[in-house]
Amino acid sequence: MTEEWLKQFVEAADRLHLAEYVRFQSDRKRRLWDAFLQGVMRGLGLVVGFAVLGTLLIMILKNLAQHNLPVISDFLAQVITMVEMRIR
Repeated sequence: MTEEWLKQFVEAADRLHLAEYVRFQSDRKRRLWDAFLQGVMRGLGLVVGFAVLGTLLIMILKNLAQHNLPVISDFLAQVITMVEMRIR
C-alpha cells in the first residue's frame, strides 16, 4: 500500500512539475527578474488601459456637448477645452 501511494505521489508531482517549481523558488535572481517583468507588464497594461478609457470618456463628453444639453453642455465644453489644452 505504501509503495502504491508513493508511486501516485511521484506521478502527481511529475504532472505538477514540482521539481521545476522548487528550482524556481530556490533561484533568487530568477524570482526577482520574474517579479520585475510582472511589474513592468502590469504598469504597461495600466497605462494602455487608462489611455483607452480616457479617450473613450473624452469622445463621449464631446458627443454630449454637441447635443447642446442645457446645463451639462456648458460644463462639458469647459472640461473638454481644459483637457485639450493639457494635451497640446
